[in-house]
Amino acid sequence: MKPSLLARIGVLLVGIVTGACTPAPSNVLKIGAAGPMTGDQSKMGIDLRHGVELAVEEWNARGGVLGKRIVVQVEDDQHDPKQAVAVANKLVHSGVVGVIGHWNSSASIPASGVYSQAKVVMITPASTNPRLTEQGFPTIFRVCGRDDQQGPLAARFVRERFPTAAVAVLHDKTTYGQGLAEEFQKALGSGPRVVFGSGITQGDKDFRAVLTTVKAARPEIIFFGGIYPEAALLVRQARELGLIAPFISGDGTYDQKFLEIAGPAADGTYLTFGPDPADFPQSQAFL
Repeated sequence: MKPSLLARIGVLLVGIVTGACTPAPSNVLKIGAAGPMTGDQSKMGIDLRHGVELAVEEWNARGGVLGKRIVVQVEDDQHDPKQAVAVANKLVHSGVVGVIGHWNSSASIPASGVYSQAKVVMITPASTNPRLTEQGFPTIFRVCGRDDQQGPLAARFVRERFPTAAVAVLHDKTTYGQGLAEEFQKALGSGPRVVFGSGITQGDKDFRAVLTTVKAARPEIIFFGGIYPEAALLVRQARELGLIAPFISGDGTYDQKFLEIAGPAADGTYLTFGPDPADFPQSQAFL
């Protein structure tokens, strides 16, 4: 598991448990952990679960919070919006005081309405779509950057390094991926020009058809808004087709699994991602 995620989860748990001041009917304080625990994005959900469990173990060793032992209820939202709402309702009805999660913006945004209505704190370590925290919900928080930060950052990088480049923009049609691609394209300006734009389907394995069309547009840069499983296959299959344009993506691709799946094709890839919380002095005790 990434040390950065461990540190971030520790901070989230502090925020939830120290804010849980409502008397409970037992000696247990329940929190939720929600994310994609199964499927092709399960690594991220499992990392989240492990981080929460380690942080809870540490807090319980100190005597818990408010004299209560912390317990964790882990739920799998399958990075699916409808399942995320079902998970949110299940956690609320089980009496959690707060939730760490969800991971994907497409899950966090619909789930946030459930938590807000129930006055349950939700803190996400990874949902970057701006809309999540612009809904006016006072119990919904994030401890990561936003797509209207990293999209323009990637666009500035392209403008500075490839000022006249032809750019292909792809995304996975999710709240996160499409939102990031739109922020990137909006900030690109008048220098680089977009010669191709399209969405792919998350979960697909063969992108050669769309990449063949991309190749015909002769891009000098390929930007992808999405998550590492599709990103890795895209860059690997692009290289197999002789499409050698540099590949740029966001924090959803920033994972060791991207390198494992893409192999040598990942060389030369550029990614945007937030600062590593493991480098913060206050993180060292948790790590």
